[in-house]
Amino acid sequence: MQKKQLIMEKSLELFAKQGFEATSIQQITDHCGISKGAFYLSFKSKDELILTLIDHFMMQITSDIDYLVKNSPTDKLLYEFYYTIHTYFHKHMNFARIFMKEQMQTVNQDLIVKMHEYDKLHEKVILHMIERLYGDEVKQTKYDLIFCIKSFMTMYAELFLFEDIQLDFQLLSQSLVEKTNLLAKHTTIPFISQDYALLINHGKNLEITKEQLLKIMEEKIGEMEDSLEKDSLLLLKQELTTPSLGRAIVSGLIKNILHHPHCKWVAYLLRNYYQTMKGQNNKE
Repeated sequence: MQKKQLIMEKSLELFAKQGFEATSIQQITDHCGISKGAFYLSFKSKDELILTLIDHFMMQITSDIDYLVKNSPTDKLLYEFYYTIHTYFHKHMNFARIFMKEQMQTVNQDLIVKMHEYDKLHEKVILHMIERLYGDEVKQTKYDLIFCIKSFMTMYAELFLFEDIQLDFQLLSQSLVEKTNLLAKHTTIPFISQDYALLINHGKNLEITKEQLLKIMEEKIGEMEDSLEKDSLLLLKQELTTPSLGRAIVSGLIKNILHHPHCKWVAYLLRNYYQTMKGQNNKE
């Protein structure tokens, strides 16, 4: 196991028990069995470690639900959305516990900004899902539905995160699908106006330039061993620099890297990059 990964895994255990603020670097290094010098070779500070942990987990789930929302059949979409969210946080329970607690307690401004960014990204994904599922039927209430779905995501997660109750995630997902469909069909009095779309669009500040994307891809390529995924990422990097492939081939290459642990976020960024480019070309 690489030292950086060891520090992340062991610190997560301490953060889950004590919280971010109460855990010191000395405690982390003792728990890892390493020196402080070894810690600082991997992370400049405890804050950098915390932000790296947030990125590590949130990039994965953000990429997964974004792909799901854009590609799943509509008759299965809502169920798969809830099932994916809840099983992911159940699998990564230590992270989920501290993430939910720290959202309410933290005074770390960088952490607040980071959590807010991912929250806005998730709202954009949920809005896209709502528009796919219900279209103009929820034109006046779709922004209220975003908050209802976010509430379902967190309320029921508390049962297994803090109450230690064993849940049937299939039944939970079916139940939430029914509740969401009822709200979509019968809600008639909107509380949040369409002006809220302006707030959701703040999440676009995570969109990056082609140069930034190329740099991220280069870093990921350096971390990977020879594999189909690495070859696909190399081809995608070349395509960004010198476009020559058809859209179907590019989509296939992105699918090749989708489930590699180093590539989930790159796949998410590439999908959004090409979607933005397609939108710009259509306008022209």
